[in-house]
Amino acid sequence: EYKEMVAPYVCDVSAFLWNAIKEGKNVLLEGQLGSLKDPDHGIYPMVTSSSTLAAYGAIGAGIPPYEIKTIVTVVKAYSSAVGAGAFISEIFGDEADELRKRGGDGGEFGATTGRPRRMGWFDCVATKYGCRIQGTTDVAFTVVDVLGYLDKIPVCVGYEIDGEVTTDFPTTRKLEKAKPVFEVLDGWKSDIRGIKKYEDLPENCKKYIDFVEKHIGFPITMVSNGPKREDIIYRESPLSK
Repeated sequence: EYKEMVAPYVCDVSAFLWNAIKEGKNVLLEGQLGSLKDPDHGIYPMVTSSSTLAAYGAIGAGIPPYEIKTIVTVVKAYSSAVGAGAFISEIFGDEADELRKRGGDGGEFGATTGRPRRMGWFDCVATKYGCRIQGTTDVAFTVVDVLGYLDKIPVCVGYEIDGEVTTDFPTTRKLEKAKPVFEVLDGWKSDIRGIKKYEDLPENCKKYIDFVEKHIGFPITMVSNGPKREDIIYRESPLSK
């Protein structure tokens, strides 16, 4: 029975996609995991088995690399992690528990295991690096609504390593010695779910988004303020080409 269900979708995928491209159709490739889980460019050995970078999508799909025109990276408005490894902006205790409880869609817990995720504030250094090696054209900035309970919102803007501050993501050996350098922004203290236009967001919320965009250097063109498909605000970025 399963054979009959699957049969209509079995074909030479690379040929199918090549013909679709030649017909002017849009092809959407979806990756999983983040830049720092890439076996070559991630935090080895805390990586996965194959490349997580957008460039690898061309290889997996069997299409020419020059056909990938738009690369949207999905970036959370705070940080979370599963498993061991360096996590420079990590927070602990009640502070982490509160963010974990409010985060994600029903809390920041492993989708399969239910294990509590490690939590942290937004990391501009790691995100800038991740966007660079992805070749980001657009950033989708998600779960911004989660931060609405905070009076103050710390953002990691640099790493202190051996007494010097850097904004460039270091090699793993140096990463293990890094300490976060935070700047603290004012929160907006309100629920932003349901807002459809960027200009209608609270002023401090827009300042937070502008601050992050400036420090990562890639255009935030989408902001999500809820878990539903329609909870996306489109934004004109000054960094867009």
